[in-house]
Amino acid sequence: MATTTTYDRHFTTTQPHYGQQSHSQSTSKTLAIIALLPVGGVLLGLAGITFIGTLIGLALATPLFIIFSPVIVPAILTIGLAVTGFLASGTFGLTGLSSLSYLLNMVRQAAGSVPEQVDYVKGTLQDAGEYAGQKTKDFGQKIQNTAHEMGDQGQGGKEGRKSGDRT
Repeated sequence: MATTTTYDRHFTTTQPHYGQQSHSQSTSKTLAIIALLPVGGVLLGLAGITFIGTLIGLALATPLFIIFSPVIVPAILTIGLAVTGFLASGTFGLTGLSSLSYLLNMVRQAAGSVPEQVDYVKGTLQDAGEYAGQKTKDFGQKIQNTAHEMGDQGQGGKEGRKSGDRT
């Protein structure tokens, strides 16, 4: 049974009666402990047997490891390096393939916009050519004007020298 308490007109709490419900909780905990105790005991026993077997195997294998260590250590190093090499080559191969795939996708995307880019480059080159031609024409005209002015001034100066006395 539960007792209900009301306080501050807003909160209503239900508190369990400590007789019957407490008894059912302790019963379920007891049943869980009784059910799990044999399972835990069996697992703990298997862990102990495995540990003892490992110690016996290590005790028997240690002399063999010591005797054959000049052979085993280089063999383990060789196998480890070979596995590392295979993994590295596979990684490099995958990286290369993914790079080529990325470049292929970029080329495919760029292929659709190539005609537009070619037209743009043609227009830009045509504008640059016209600009360079106009600048060249203007510069040639400037050189011609400068040469004409120099010629007029130079002829007057040369005539004066020719007609004058040599002093």
